[in-house]
Formats: sequence, structure tokens, C-alpha cells
Amino acid sequence: MTTWFWIVMAPVLGGLVYGGERVLRARMQRRQGPPLLQPFYDMFKLMDKRTLVIHSAHALLGVVHFLVLWITVGAIFFGWNLLYIVFLHLFALIVLVIAGYSVRSVFSQIGANRELLALVAYEPVLLLVTVGFYLYAGSFYIGDILHHSGYLSQMPLLFLALLVILPIKVKKSPFDVVEGHQEIVGGVEVEYSGFFFEFLYMARFLEYIFIYSFVFLFGGADYWLGALLVIGTFILVNLVDNATARVRAADMVKISYLLALLLAGINIVWMLT
Repeated sequence: MTTWFWIVMAPVLGGLVYGGERVLRARMQRRQGPPLLQPFYDMFKLMDKRTLVIHSAHALLGVVHFLVLWITVGAIFFGWNLLYIVFLHLFALIVLVIAGYSVRSVFSQIGANRELLALVAYEPVLLLVTVGFYLYAGSFYIGDILHHSGYLSQMPLLFLALLVILPIKVKKSPFDVVEGHQEIVGGVEVEYSGFFFEFLYMARFLEYIFIYSFVFLFGGADYWLGALLVIGTFILVNLVDNATARVRAADMVKISYLLALLLAGINIVWMLT
């Protein structure tokens, strides 16, 4: 019953994380900024806006993207197979990419291209992190992974690799090229409005739960350590976001491969020897 409660509340929890991020960013920039609940106020405003549908498949793909992400987060809370969860999340992103390609907007199609580049950049690292958990815990199941401790001592480079790709996943500088508002006006999301844009807005909340769950797993059986890692990573990502400028999409992939993928690969080889 408790698990189902957290699954139902996952978008709300993700919204609070997103709201907290906006509050933290405002404080770092020495401005007042929005309140913690601003993401939910934005959702209510979206309900009142006129919904323009380009075509039914485009609208449906946005809803499917959100629902698959919600199922992915639910699988995390149920402690299912982490490898399957990574592939389920990949499917959700592919659905969004198809939605971007399904309309004529140049901004949407460029956004879809960049979303694919982002997938190419971070997905191999996520898979290697998952393999690292399997090599140490002997299981892909999250419940089994959380029964062990010492991941930071055995997988330090994998954790660093995860830190490198995390800004790509949450669309933060220097890797916020997928949205690039000054260049492509929001990318894949540009042709969504009103009710259907709300699904993409909530999907962003679920993305936070998904990626920070990987950070939490490095705490293993010590849940307090996992929580501290999440909080520390959350602050670090926002510090980097405020202190760096956006790189090009090609540079994002290069940095991910030359740094994150290399670190992850070295750690995997070390664990196998």
C-alpha cells in the first residue's frame, strides 16, 4: 500500500524537487525567485490555456511519453530489475523523439535530433552504472542492490561518471542543448500547448525522480547516505548550472564519451579484475 502511495505521488514529489531547484537557483543568483509550489501553479495555468492540437498522433505520443515515464518510476519504487527500467526509460524518450519528428516545425525536429544526441551521450553510461551495481550486488533488482553497502568505495569512478551525465538528463548547463530556448524555442516541446503540454511538464518532474534514484542507490543499505548523496548532487548540479555556459551538442557527446564513459569503463574493468 505504501509503495502504491509513493507511485501515485511521484509527480507531486518530482514537482517539489523541481520547485526546490528553482528556489535554490534564485538564491544562488541573489534574487527572490518563485515559491516552492510554483510548478503546481504553472500546471493550473496550463489547464486554462487553449489547447492547440497539430494532429492526434502528436498529442497522443506526448501522453504516452508521460505514462511510460510514470510506469518507469513505479518500477523503481517496486524494486524491479534496474536493467529493464533503463530500457523502459529509453522507450519513453524514443516516443518523445518520434513526437518531435511527427510535426513540420523546424524547432521541434532539431529538438528531436538533439534529444537523440543526448540519449547517445548518457545512455551507455547509465547502462555501465547498472552493470556496476550487478557486478557488486550480484543482481539487477533494486531490492537486492539496496541490501548491500560500499558502492562508493567499489564504484567511485562510476559515481563520477553519473555526475558528469546528470546535467544532460535534467537539461542543465553546460548540457542544456536539448531545449536551448535561445536557439530552438524549447525543442521537442515547442508544438505542445495547454492540456497536452501539461503532460510533458509533469514528465519533467518524473525525470528528476528517475535520475536521482541512481544517485540514491550508491548509498546502498545506508538510506541516510543515499539521501545525503542526492542532496549534495542536487546542490552541485545547480551550482554548475549557474556557473557554466551551454556547450554545443557535439561537444556534449564528446565530453560524455571522453570523460564519463571512460571513467565508467575503467571502473568496470577494475571490478572485473
